[in-house]
Amino acid sequence: MMEIQKIQVLKGPNIWSIRRHYLIQMRLDLKEMEQRPSNKVDGFAERLEKMFPSMFSHRCSVGEPGGFFQRVQDGTWMGHIIEHVALEIQTLAGMDTGFGRTRETKTPGVYNVVFSYIEEQVGIFAAKSAVAIVEALVENKEYDLEGDIQRMREIRDATRLGPSTGGIVDEAVSRGIPFIRLNKHSLVQLGYGVNKVRFRATITEFTSDIAVEIACDKEDTKELLEQHNIPIPKGEIIRRESSLKDIIKRVGFPLVFKPISGNHGKGATINVVDEKAAYEAFNYAKTFASAVVVERFITGFDFRVLVIDNKMVAAAKREPAHVVGDGKSTIEELVIEVNKDPRRGYGHENVLTQIDFNAHTLSLIEKYGFTPQTVIPKGEKCYLKSTANLSTGGTSVDVTDLMHPANVFLCERISRIIGLDICGIDIMAPDLSDPIDENGGVVLEVNAAPGFRMHLAPSEGLPRNVAGHVVDMLYPPGKPSRIPIVAVTGTNGKTTTTRLFAHIIKNTGKRVGFTTSDGIYIQNRCLSKGDTTGPKSAEFVLKDPTVEYAVLETARGGILRAGLGYSRSDAAIMTNLDEDHLGLRDIETMDDLARVKEVVMRSVKRDGHAILNAENEYCVKIARNLECNIGYFAIDENNEVMVNHCSRGGVGAIYENGYITIKKGDWKIRVAKATDVPLTFGGRAVFNISNVLAATLAAYLQDIKIEDIRYSLTTFIPSAEVTPGRMNLFEFRNFKLMLDYAHNPAGVDGIKTFLDQTEADHKIGVITGTGDRRDQDIKEIGRISALMFDHIIIRHEKHRRGRDESDIDNLLLEGMNEGKPGISYEIIPDEMDAIRASINQARKKDNSFVVVLADEITGAIQT
Repeated sequence: MMEIQKIQVLKGPNIWSIRRHYLIQMRLDLKEMEQRPSNKVDGFAERLEKMFPSMFSHRCSVGEPGGFFQRVQDGTWMGHIIEHVALEIQTLAGMDTGFGRTRETKTPGVYNVVFSYIEEQVGIFAAKSAVAIVEALVENKEYDLEGDIQRMREIRDATRLGPSTGGIVDEAVSRGIPFIRLNKHSLVQLGYGVNKVRFRATITEFTSDIAVEIACDKEDTKELLEQHNIPIPKGEIIRRESSLKDIIKRVGFPLVFKPISGNHGKGATINVVDEKAAYEAFNYAKTFASAVVVERFITGFDFRVLVIDNKMVAAAKREPAHVVGDGKSTIEELVIEVNKDPRRGYGHENVLTQIDFNAHTLSLIEKYGFTPQTVIPKGEKCYLKSTANLSTGGTSVDVTDLMHPANVFLCERISRIIGLDICGIDIMAPDLSDPIDENGGVVLEVNAAPGFRMHLAPSEGLPRNVAGHVVDMLYPPGKPSRIPIVAVTGTNGKTTTTRLFAHIIKNTGKRVGFTTSDGIYIQNRCLSKGDTTGPKSAEFVLKDPTVEYAVLETARGGILRAGLGYSRSDAAIMTNLDEDHLGLRDIETMDDLARVKEVVMRSVKRDGHAILNAENEYCVKIARNLECNIGYFAIDENNEVMVNHCSRGGVGAIYENGYITIKKGDWKIRVAKATDVPLTFGGRAVFNISNVLAATLAAYLQDIKIEDIRYSLTTFIPSAEVTPGRMNLFEFRNFKLMLDYAHNPAGVDGIKTFLDQTEADHKIGVITGTGDRRDQDIKEIGRISALMFDHIIIRHEKHRRGRDESDIDNLLLEGMNEGKPGISYEIIPDEMDAIRASINQARKKDNSFVVVLADEITGAIQT
């Protein structure tokens, strides 16, 4: 009925929201439903309300409860309804989220349905499910909504960060510390570049390997604790069944059996009271490890004490999953009743986890002589799990404030004895308000990677922000988590400006990582080739532990596809904004394009700087919407925007009397003479002067010294190695050749301005048109080319992007004829053959100048 054309996952600031980073964008073709809004489908509104009564809370544009249902009654399009359904089913699955937008694209009947998500894979599922649900409601068909909701819960639990990892991430984000998830599990990076810290669950990169090995080896742990006079239960470690009788004699019943290396209670059996059960418990534990710990079972309560950075931060009393008899209900019925508690949910979605009946439960109650159908006496407890883990339905009560100082000291001492920075200590004792060496309590285990859930959300008592203590440890006061980020966007000049600014920063002694349209560089070493101007490339730089400063070229494609790869920058540069890429991905007008590029500028932090071209009307428009500091640059120092900006005390960069100059209010600071800056080609490359002004102003506003900026401008030599494809000039005996990546009318016009100031008797151009540009753009490239060349060679792009070669040729020829009727030209399809032909022609005439507008930069340079 309807067709999903594309589903995109946005993970950073984006065209829909700068603040809401996690959005699904679904491109949906309503097809015939475009002509059937909700009020034209009989019974649709009633069926929707019956399936989703909880959607009464959706206010929609009406602004009050029930507002969405009112919109449905009055008539709204299915894309809008699908947006609300996608949000609601996530909420019903335990992921409460509420931001959405639905907008028609430039194609009638095709909509962008946008909504927020908590877990990426759940969001994708919700998009598909919402469409299927609405289609079922339209056709009045049955739909298994509960099945979809359960599936979403399962996807969430399989993909999301666990409670401990998630708690640390949430705490870090609340403090403005960025994070990057490094795998599909729980490996996370906090911070960027040299200031990054990695952790997995509650193991940090500072956690001692030796300490973890000790904690995981119960024999080593017992020996160390015993050596330091820590009270531990009487017991031994055995490897053979034949040793069991002797240890039973020495220790006596009741006993506890657990594998020597294990966690989360796996393989453990408690309160073993006879020899038959002892053999069963031994063999069960043996399936998890080669050796088994056999200890005296200590009566009392199970406590977990959490120590972080050698400080006790929380304590909880734990109890295994259980039911309490009422004298009339079976164990199975009691479990069903307990699971109705709204605090219990699937997996980790709520404070408590639902209790499940599995083989371990059946085996355990069988030892009591029970079955699921047994009715236990009123008030009697029946334990359903042998350990008190919350993940198996156990409960916890916070007792932090009841800890006796002697027990606090004991636990902090244990953390130092074992050597763990995050340490979970299991204690069995009557209570913790008295010293355990006086009330008969013992230390059972010391755990590496202890879970935080029982402390973050206890069943009873105060929740403890234990994640905050971890973040305090990883980022103590004064330690930064971020590195400076400067983003560069615009239509033309992005790569050159990025490289120049990175060169300036590198000369201050910083290790720079930067992304460009030809590769990712760390300290000028190319680590990945290709167009790397999207969010993944930005993340590559920010993950690198050697990077002290990030300079990120940011193009429209990555923003539209997935958002920005960072949350905020210290500064952003917009070189210019001209007609390019129009007619692609719903970007039809310059206002559309400005809306995309504006995302980069609006992501500058409030005390940062947006550096914009004062001579570009769209840059000036964007500046009016920004909340950060503004800096302008202009070649004309008398530009009205620049004059007004500086008269108000603003800072800018201008080209005056042949100098690259910083203007601050009424003051001028001359940085360098343009003819001394190689990138300007003696002042003839006007567009590069603009790029130099942008980079200079950005550096000045980043507190780089004027002398350092001057030195960097004069030592940045444009070449095929430093700026591949950006005005690479090659001089031969009797001719010159310039290689450039210009691919839009504005870029080609910039080359024309340079060439008009260049003396040459014969000018040859190798040009092409890009298949995904508008007809008028391709024609304009032909027209400008005809005005600056004496002879043109038309080549063909390797990737025509949906265009026929002859179509591109004809548009170029049409434009050439408008510019200079009858201009000399030829068509040589292969790019390398076209370059060779231009060189052969140039050799035949003295003082020739060849301009190659190249696509395959590396191949062209080698040719």
